[in-house]
Order: sequence, then structure tokens, then C-alpha cells
Amino acid sequence: MPRVSVKWQKNVFDGIEIDTSLPPYVFKAHLYDLTGVPPERQKIMVKGGLLKDDGDWSAIGLKEGQKLMMMGTADEIVKAPEKAIVFAEDLPEEAQATNLGYSAGLVNLGNTCYMNSTVQCLKSVPELKSALSNYSLAARSNDVDQTSHMLTVATRELFGELDRSVNAVSPTQFWMVLRKKYPQFSQLQNGMHMQQDAEECWTQLLYTLSQSLKAPTSSEDSDAVKALFGVNLRSRLHCQESGEESSETESVYSLKCHISHEVNHLHEGLKHGLKGELEKTSPALGRTAVYVKESLIDSLPRYLTVQFVRFFWKRESNQKAKILRKVDYPLVLDIFDLCSEDLRKKLEAPRQKLRDEEGKKLGLQTSAKSGSKDSDVKMTDAEASANGSGESSTVNPQEGASSEKETHMTGIYDLVAVLTHKGRSADSGHYVAWVKQESGKWIQYDDDNPSMQREEDITKLSGGGDWHMAYITMYKARFVSM
Repeated sequence: MPRVSVKWQKNVFDGIEIDTSLPPYVFKAHLYDLTGVPPERQKIMVKGGLLKDDGDWSAIGLKEGQKLMMMGTADEIVKAPEKAIVFAEDLPEEAQATNLGYSAGLVNLGNTCYMNSTVQCLKSVPELKSALSNYSLAARSNDVDQTSHMLTVATRELFGELDRSVNAVSPTQFWMVLRKKYPQFSQLQNGMHMQQDAEECWTQLLYTLSQSLKAPTSSEDSDAVKALFGVNLRSRLHCQESGEESSETESVYSLKCHISHEVNHLHEGLKHGLKGELEKTSPALGRTAVYVKESLIDSLPRYLTVQFVRFFWKRESNQKAKILRKVDYPLVLDIFDLCSEDLRKKLEAPRQKLRDEEGKKLGLQTSAKSGSKDSDVKMTDAEASANGSGESSTVNPQEGASSEKETHMTGIYDLVAVLTHKGRSADSGHYVAWVKQESGKWIQYDDDNPSMQREEDITKLSGGGDWHMAYITMYKARFVSM
């Protein structure tokens, strides 16, 4: 890899190493860190004219020690820390204890809190981090384009840097590649990058990772992201006008919590989200008709994501508006009654086993004959409290506590992350991530400022005013060994 020097204004940066296997925009991102000049303003003179973001290094013919000239005006950027970055393992024991239990924050690069909060929530999924750590160019599928590959690598590198660093991390390269893959995140207003929708960022990033991390086979088992986040829905469509009925299946990465004047709790909103109306052509009527669509969950993910549908388009003002209504959500979510009949039958025995285990902790007698009769009874507050973080009775299938016992889902989930929005519009306001650590403690990631929170304060992020309110919640499945 050649080393070059770059002259910008009165400054000369020597010994900058260029990885010619990566596109020039990665090099520009590095120069942004050094100079504060955004890549779109950088004018770098090379052979053949100006250096393009997607230029071909081989055609440019860089030489070792070559001097490059860059022009461009810097933004006012966050100053680098006066002291060099110190890794956690190099800190004194007292300092290590202070920082133990949660990773670093992310620098806001200018209305990038939507991206920072998304990254912090998804980074809390250890199975996703494991899948990313195993990703390489050699494992890349032929169906994965260059920018998807780059975004996957940038995600892996950013996750790793957050885990290693004590100080706030600047996600410059990740942000550059995200905008390269999804140009909508490059929108400008008055010369500044606009605030974007965190749910859109979450969805697009997961979609990219689902393509990149999919093994080159046709088996669904090879789809790591679908196994972690995918929810299979079985839907019944009924036309009231003609009496026609049909069914369909689909896979989604999140459930929707629809909010109306009737919805006061997440569970009610989920029920509303699984039932709705749509227009489609009726073969019997020979024209478009209204169908009622009712869906049930047919398979469960390890991490259940719920989006609170708070934003809608307000025609009279021609802008996005926000529903501020308070919608409570639990620390422990039971979705048994939202599942299909086939799935309920599979869940009955594991749920009974889980209740028996929780009953023993409370000193209650258990009965093997209780069976499936009460299998749709939700866990009581006492049971949830006895289980604490919910992990004492769960076994991660990948980590496996016993090779002789199989692990089974129960339909019961524990809250592990909340992404909140504060403000009146999706195009403004502020996003923050609230993430549960392996220790059971909750950390608020407000860009570059992580802070510890009390568990009882997490469920207060339910809306009803101008405070932070839940926009996306992520729950982790409880498993039992049988």
C-alpha cells in the first residue's frame, strides 16, 4: 500500500497510507478525519483530473511518496481528544472498573443521531456481532454488490472499535458508506445534512446485512439475519363483498404497533397491526374490492423488534406529524395469543417447563398435569421479577449449555433495547438508544455520552408529552432446555 503526503492550505500530512483495494471515498473519509473537509467538498488533483469517489486507483498510478494537493473548506468539526485513545485493557484497574459493562458512545457528525442510536441497538446483539466477525471477502456472495460489501465491513469495524475504545468513536467511514449505499441519507437542507428516520436506517442496514451474511446456499438456515430478526406471518384474506378467501405467508423483520385512541398498551397496538384492510382485484367480481387481512405469527425470531407507528403524513401542512399518545410497553412481553394454532402447540410444553422452573424459585408446587390448559396464561409480575434479567431460565442455542438437551422458544421475550425519539417531527428532533447490558444494567447512549439508567425509568419512555418516547423496541427470546 503506497504512502503519500497531502497538502491542504498551510498543512502537510505525511505518510498517509492508501489501501488501493478500497474505493477512493474511503481515503477521502480519512482526510475528513484529518482536516474536517467533508468528502463532497474535497478537490484532490491526480493524474487525469480530480479524484472521484469511485475512481480506479490502478488508472491513477499512485507512486510511493507522491505529493497530492487538496482544496476545500472545512466545517466546524468535533475536536479530537487531547489525549491519545486509551484502550480499556491498558487502563488502571480503577479506571477499568469505571468503564466496565458498556461500550463507547458515537460522535454526532451533524444530525446523525438516527444512525448512532440504530448502531448502538443492533450492536447489542452478540449473535449479529459473531456473524459479522466471520464475514470476509472470501465469504462474500456473488449477489452482493460492492457498496453492500463495504457497508457490511464498515459495520463490523465500527462494532469492534466501539468495544475496544474508551473514548467516543467517530463513525465517519460507516456514515460515508451508508450514504453511498443509500443516497437518501445524504439529503441536505441549508447546506447541512438533514435529520433522517431511524426506522428507515434500521431497516436498510438489516436488509444489507441479510444479503451479505447469507451463506451461498439456498437453505433458509443460512440466513443469519432472518434467524435473528425474521418473523414469519400467516395471513387470511377475506372479501366481505364476494365471500372469497385466500391465504398468504410473508417474512418481516419487525412487527408494527399501530396507535389509535383505543390503544393504550403495546399488546393492543400489535393486535391492531396484525389486522387491516387492503384493496386488491377480486377474481369473482372482476374488479378491485376491499379485503380484510388478519395475520398470525407462524415462527418466532430470537430478537423481536417492534416499531411504534408514530409518524404519519399530514396533508394540510404537507409534512410528517407525530402521534404523541402514551403507549405503555412491558419489560416482559408474552405474544402467545398472537401466534398461529400450529405455533401455539409447539410452545405449550416449553411454556409449562418455564412456569415450573419459575414456580420452584418462588417455592410453589408444580403439577405435570397442568398441561396445556393454562398454557396461554401470561407470566405474572412475580414470575418476571423472580427471573430478573430473564436469562437464568434461557439458553442461547448458539452458546448451548448442554449438548444433550434441545432448547425451545417459549413465546416470552425480555426487553433489551429501546430507541426513542424526542420532538414533534421525524425530520427533526433527537434519537437516543437505551440498551440493556449483559450485567442487567441499562445504559443510555445519547450520541457520545453514555450514562447509566435505572430499569424503572426505561418503561417511562412511553410517550404522552415532549419527553423521549419509544419508537423501536427490541425484545430477546427466552428459551428453555428440554
